[in-house]
Amino acid sequence: MGSYQDARRARIRFGVVFAVHGAVTGTFVTRIPWLQHHLGLNAGQLGLALLAPAIGAFLAMPLSARVVDRYGPRSAMRLLMVLWCLSPALPALAPNLPALWAALFVYGATSGMASVQLNARGVEVERDLGRSVMSGLHGLWSAGGLIASGFGVLAAGQHLDARIHLAVTAVLLTALAVPACNGLPDLRAEAHPTDGPQTSRKAPPRLALPPRSALAIGLVGFCAVFAEGAGMDWAGVYLRDVTGASPAVAAASFTAFAATMTAARLTGDLAVRRLGPVRTVRLGGGLATLGGLLVVCSGSPATAVPGFGLIGIGVATVVPLAFAAAGRTAEPSRAIAGVATITYTAGLSAPAAVGLIAQTVSLRASFVLVAALTGALVCTAGALRHRPAPASVADAPSEWTVGAV
Repeated sequence: MGSYQDARRARIRFGVVFAVHGAVTGTFVTRIPWLQHHLGLNAGQLGLALLAPAIGAFLAMPLSARVVDRYGPRSAMRLLMVLWCLSPALPALAPNLPALWAALFVYGATSGMASVQLNARGVEVERDLGRSVMSGLHGLWSAGGLIASGFGVLAAGQHLDARIHLAVTAVLLTALAVPACNGLPDLRAEAHPTDGPQTSRKAPPRLALPPRSALAIGLVGFCAVFAEGAGMDWAGVYLRDVTGASPAVAAASFTAFAATMTAARLTGDLAVRRLGPVRTVRLGGGLATLGGLLVVCSGSPATAVPGFGLIGIGVATVVPLAFAAAGRTAEPSRAIAGVATITYTAGLSAPAAVGLIAQTVSLRASFVLVAALTGALVCTAGALRHRPAPASVADAPSEWTVGAV
């Protein structure tokens, strides 16, 4: 990438892009109730529509390497972020369920490809700085989502038409993303001598399947994202139906859970630098398991709420560290895409799996599975152990070995 100072400037710009990416998500989720009411969808139809983003991301993420090969890293990042920022406006224009499904498929596909490139480029910044920054970057993603969701709640409260809200927000976020992307270094310049079409080297495969090195790392991410998805989607229902919480407490559970994860991610790099990635994940897995057990054994909100908080804190840094570990493998681009695909699968399966277990056994039993998966983090964290990168690019001394196990 260049000098250590260049990497520091790139970190700031990538932080902006991560926050914008999260803000797009935070904006859209607040207008899902409007979409349901506007199209007259029942719960089953809405659930079917909301599968589309995950399927779109799952299918599109392995194609992201081709986009980079065609346009170069900087232009690819700019293109994907523009498409991602504009994509939430499409679902609001859908006249019926099939059109909504198609629009949400595009929304998920652009999100997934932009996410792969964000994490791949974030790993490059981390390498040049020689210290952990991925947790903080993901924390900025979460912070962007929280801030945007706050504005979304205000817009919904004022009964602002979602078509206007999403269109205006899309333009504003695009205006933030483009300058940040324009200032990014053209990473991997030795592989991309120009920021345009590449013809002098062999192109990557059209469908970049994940290498074996990504599977163990992806398993760690799968466990964390499953617990995260279960907590975010089911905490409110659990508090209401199992512990008898008031509607206000149950409704506030998502915001509290997301805020806890944001705070943990923003401060997580300090833990990683002191303990190393493996110990950090093992400690987080232990905290999340304790939280899961508190949830399972709780009979009141007073014990369930702290339990959900511990789950959020425990899994907060795992996904950023999984992407960082994928970026240190021999095939970083394919590995990062593979880990992203596996974690998106977890995000897709978690709400459905929790609901299925809740329907056949009980909701309390669903969180026994969550506790078991977070416990597995303690055993599988070794997959994130730092191994020397294929080529050293850092200009500053590495801090990855501090406290490494």
